[in-house]
Amino acid sequence: MSESPPAAPPLRVERLTKRFRQGNAIIEALKEISLTIERGQFVAVMGASGSGKSTLLHVIAGLTRPDEGQVLVDGQDLSSMSDRQLTRFRRRHLGLVFQAFNLIPTLSAQDNVLLPILADRGGGPVEDRLQSLLARLALTERRRHRPDALSGGEQQRVAIARAMIGDPSVILADEPTGSLDSVTAQGLCALLQQLCKEQGRTIVVVTHEPAVAVWAERIIILKDGRVLTEFPTGQFRDLHALAAHYQDVVGVTPAAEVQK
Repeated sequence: MSESPPAAPPLRVERLTKRFRQGNAIIEALKEISLTIERGQFVAVMGASGSGKSTLLHVIAGLTRPDEGQVLVDGQDLSSMSDRQLTRFRRRHLGLVFQAFNLIPTLSAQDNVLLPILADRGGGPVEDRLQSLLARLALTERRRHRPDALSGGEQQRVAIARAMIGDPSVILADEPTGSLDSVTAQGLCALLQQLCKEQGRTIVVVTHEPAVAVWAERIIILKDGRVLTEFPTGQFRDLHALAAHYQDVVGVTPAAEVQK
């Protein structure tokens, strides 16, 4: 009996380049970036402001088209899809979490969570999955509350539940702790790490904070639109050693710390 071919990694980026026009100048935000992220891996993408890290995340998410190169999610090339196909694919394969939460203020927490499912499938049966997610994220008692009645941490957990409701293979988070206090940010990092370990989620977090990146198992550092270096987080004995290394590599003092 022949063996089945190995499954494609959930995320592969090949020679990714993105340019923007700024006045009469052309700015290369990304310059031939290639990387592979395996199933169940928690990866942090770091870099100073303007390094290209948020642009990279937006291109991976299919929110911005690259000028050159490929983004493959579960082996499927995003560049070959129409805008409508890309929107449908993103709802089913990618979960997006942003710093600003992007919750609809007039909807309850549970209705915000269900938005991707309702848009994609017209309201199919998802109650069991919804209840499980809300319980896992300690939101069951807050499910009927609107965003203005939730704390910052609760709003971010609603955003994570919304990202997970479609059972995506990859979760992308852009500075997800930027609007949170240090204690709440610590809890969010622990939650993301737990999702990787217990559910085999593939998570990519963009951050400029070593205190967030230290929760990941692998760190990729960008500078001027290129991958400057990458390394396993475990090679550092503590957060201070990681922060010092980041400063040495990037030449920028890292952001304020969140103790792990």
